[in-house]
Amino acid sequence: MSARIPSDPMSLISQWRRDIDRAFNDSEDEGRRGEVTAAAWAPAVDIKEEGGAYVLQADLPGVDPDDVELSMENSVLTLRGQRTLEVNEDKDKYSRIERSFGTFYRRFMLPDTADFEHISAKYTNGVLEVRIPKQEKVLPRRIEVQS
Repeated sequence: MSARIPSDPMSLISQWRRDIDRAFNDSEDEGRRGEVTAAAWAPAVDIKEEGGAYVLQADLPGVDPDDVELSMENSVLTLRGQRTLEVNEDKDKYSRIERSFGTFYRRFMLPDTADFEHISAKYTNGVLEVRIPKQEKVLPRRIEVQS
């Protein structure tokens, strides 16, 4: 039997991250089924590779851009933020709330080819797009040995 190896290594990393998130979230939520917690939601993220950059797109509908924090440390890109649910208990009589709210936290290990100094981000219509340029290829050079 042979295993299928994906051509995109980022998909392997993404799948692994989802499996880890699911394992931790399931154990944290044990005994609290039906209760919405901060760990109960994480924004959906797509990662693609374009010619000179990696592009990460996160769905953040209803999240104020001022409530989004993006940081980079030790080759790890961290996305965190918060979506609030504003409910006026005297006026709003919800019979069901399905939209998740609270804080979110996602981390992404970036490849060595990423140019960490030139990462940019923009927020449009509820989608955060993070562009991570690739480093210029370093050309091999001959080093002269002196005697």
